[in-house]
Amino acid sequence: MSDRTHRHAAVLGHPVAHSLSPVLHRAAYHALGLPDSQYGLHDVDEPELEAFLTTLGPEWAGLSLTMPLKQVALRCVDVVEPLAEAVGAVNTVLLQPGGLKVGANTDVYGLVQALREATPRPASGGHTLGVIVGGGATAASAVAALGELGVHRPRVLVRSIGRAGTVLRAAASMGVEPELVTLGSDRATGLLREAEIVISTVPGGASATLAPLVAEMSLDPAQVLVDVVYEGWPTPLPTQWLASGGSVAPGYLMLLHQACEQVRLFTGRQAPVEVMRAALLAAIAGS
Repeated sequence: MSDRTHRHAAVLGHPVAHSLSPVLHRAAYHALGLPDSQYGLHDVDEPELEAFLTTLGPEWAGLSLTMPLKQVALRCVDVVEPLAEAVGAVNTVLLQPGGLKVGANTDVYGLVQALREATPRPASGGHTLGVIVGGGATAASAVAALGELGVHRPRVLVRSIGRAGTVLRAAASMGVEPELVTLGSDRATGLLREAEIVISTVPGGASATLAPLVAEMSLDPAQVLVDVVYEGWPTPLPTQWLASGGSVAPGYLMLLHQACEQVRLFTGRQAPVEVMRAALLAAIAGS
């Protein structure tokens, strides 16, 4: 986002009114001394994304994408970066000179940074038991994040193994070998009890069905649960995980750090992490 042109960015999604991305980006641009930079919010559904992209002029630096646009964006950009292609999700569109649209993924970066911030001790590769709950696009990003931390054999708990294709494709692209385990089985419960790192990618309703399983466990503070959900935080699963003795990383950590990477990509400057964190916490407290 140069000082002469590329001053516009926005978050797109449907629905999108709840998004806290504007809070994060506007706080960053103000702190970076970019008062003319604008960050908006547009309600755009899947059938509308390609047409919306054609309206963007040279003043645009990039876009943040939320649901349900992360998969359809793969077909609407000119170039897809390897990581975004591997996980099957684009959450960032970079607008290059000449109108080239590049699809990128900062969710993986956000998860890696959230794990590094939240984990009492660093992951030790094959010796760390990492468990992912859920099998969608965010779970694919979680597979990539654990792989980057050296955990190459994560266990993935899913309701239907036959619907875990997104995770399996992402894992194959990155040399990660996940073990799929059916949620609700004794094996899944045992893995949750033993895990050093758990990443929950399921919505609040599904979280409520898992909380009773954790209620019967005695966990250690070194066992960390990262919940990617920040709306309605805390959801039942992290609430019970904490009550059972484990440690919990709030859902906003991934949101914060993925936005920090977007700011760097949009502006070419390092993001003011603590300024963005303070703005985000204030917005969450206000809501």
